[in-house]
Amino acid sequence: MSIQFYWLILLPLIASPVIYLSGRITRIGKDALDFDNPWRRLPYWLSLFVLLATWIPFFSAVQQLKTSPALIFRLGEIALRFDGLSLLLVAVALGLGTLVTLFSGPYLKDETGEEKYYAMLTAMIGVMAALGCAGDLFNLWVWFEAMAVTSYLLVVFYRDQPASLEAGVKYVVQSATGSVMVLLGIAMVLAIAGTTDIALLAERLTPSPMLYLAGALFVIGFGVKTALVPMHTWLPDAHTQAPSGISAMLSGVVIEAGLVAMLRSLGALTGLNGAGVSITTWGPLLIIFGALNMLIGNLMALRQTQVKRLLAYSSLSNLGYMITGIGIAMYASEAAGAEGGLFHLLNHGLMKGLAFLAVGALMYVVGQAAVHAVSAEPEDTPAHAPLTIRDLDGTAQRYPIIALTLSLALLGLGGLPPLAGFMSKWQIFVAGFSTHNLWIGVAVVFMALNSVLSLGYYAPLVNAVYRKHPSQAVLSGGKMPAAMTVPLLLMGLAIVVLGFWPSLAGWLTAPAGRALLAVFGG
Repeated sequence: MSIQFYWLILLPLIASPVIYLSGRITRIGKDALDFDNPWRRLPYWLSLFVLLATWIPFFSAVQQLKTSPALIFRLGEIALRFDGLSLLLVAVALGLGTLVTLFSGPYLKDETGEEKYYAMLTAMIGVMAALGCAGDLFNLWVWFEAMAVTSYLLVVFYRDQPASLEAGVKYVVQSATGSVMVLLGIAMVLAIAGTTDIALLAERLTPSPMLYLAGALFVIGFGVKTALVPMHTWLPDAHTQAPSGISAMLSGVVIEAGLVAMLRSLGALTGLNGAGVSITTWGPLLIIFGALNMLIGNLMALRQTQVKRLLAYSSLSNLGYMITGIGIAMYASEAAGAEGGLFHLLNHGLMKGLAFLAVGALMYVVGQAAVHAVSAEPEDTPAHAPLTIRDLDGTAQRYPIIALTLSLALLGLGGLPPLAGFMSKWQIFVAGFSTHNLWIGVAVVFMALNSVLSLGYYAPLVNAVYRKHPSQAVLSGGKMPAAMTVPLLLMGLAIVVLGFWPSLAGWLTAPAGRALLAVFGG
């Protein structure tokens, strides 16, 4: 059998410098500042073409994974392992990345430096695919660092704005600190076992206090990128200041990629049949972090008046559901908990990605109108002004598609039936109660109460978009391009369909749940 899943990594990474160079070449000469020059859009079309082409090896890998629990490719000492967990991460990264790229065409049309944007976005998708397939701890760290670099450059895309630079510095400093801790943890594992190969670690590990210290370093280090409370302080600024498409990627898949990296590293410490750190050690720890994330995320979101900042804090809460479901699976060997947590990972990518793109579409139409009213040079005033909750008033009167899709995303995040978010939360609740454990039952009740609490900030947003009298921002808005409309409609449809037929996601979540338990020897 030919193993070719590595093209999921190679295609985006090879294309990234080509995309950047194509943009630089088309800007040489007298047409460098000509925004009507059609060749300026070449990086956009190349990026979109490459991501669409990457779906070919993806579906090939899906077919091959049906006959094998994992696909393994080796190049010297470097091992890539494509399993159910890799499949889910790549599906979310590639799916959301393709739609974000399509959305970004008109969003960045009048911006300088868009070749950097598309080159880094394409590279980031390839890097996340590699992170999901890493077969040893050191290369997991390398890809984790590469993801931090690409995402940092996208966070500071509006580099002329002090707030963007401040958010970028906070992001890179905290990410670097976390990376150092991960590297120290890897060094400890290497000193104990003499290897960082995850497959070999399963055979060589024996109980040692240093393994627990290494695990703590992994939780803190990867927890920065995963936005575990209290390592989350970079997240609201980065999400708010990045372009809306990148906000969707950061919240919808980057923090989830950090979670996958953390789970891979903790699983490597468990060893064969629990010969290293017991799997039951990680379960309660994740449940505790899940509870903190839900509570702090909800309380902080309730205080926000800027829409993107509110959505950023709500990501903390939704991450709490994911890690609580996974924690239940580890503590009680409950496969349904793992599948529920990973199903919520998929749904969160859809719902939060859609929420940020819908808000970004409104920012675009409002911002473009302001630009053309002030200046004949669109590049002088980026459409990047903060959008407040009051600005959403009456959105449905002029932009019914934005209003409808944003409402679907918010109500899904709030866990209202029959949308996708309800189904994944319900699966986690059922898995928790089926353990018949008192403390896990208390955690499930806590999750349910937090889901109700989240409606305290989602419901006012939905109420605002359907108010009778539009805000001045909505009244002054321009026309929304079709390239923005298509991603919104597709993601909104997916949220409804998965709510009615959650089994349609089983080809992603079931293999991912089995692979996760296999990582921890379950």
